[in-house]
Amino acid sequence: MFRWGNHCYQLLNVHGVNDVRQTEIHTAEPLVPEPSAFESERLLKSRKTGIDQIPAELIKAGGRTIRSEIHQLINSIWNKGDLPEEWMEKIIVPG
Repeated sequence: MFRWGNHCYQLLNVHGVNDVRQTEIHTAEPLVPEPSAFESERLLKSRKTGIDQIPAELIKAGGRTIRSEIHQLINSIWNKGDLPEEWMEKIIVPG
């Protein structure tokens, strides 16, 4: 155990190295730009039901202000890459 710890210490704790360069990170995921205001607007206008228990009528009546806030929320979630757990649930209401 001591040999392994000593090996890791020597490997990771290099003294006197001044030329440390940042490397590029390549992922398999394509870089997709965040949703535009136009895309968010189109999504909100096309919804027959609301979002997260907010009725569609209220979102439409809220005008540009509420649509802008929802767009900012969408982009924040997009950039973090972490959807709220509630957004993964679907409730299907037969019509």
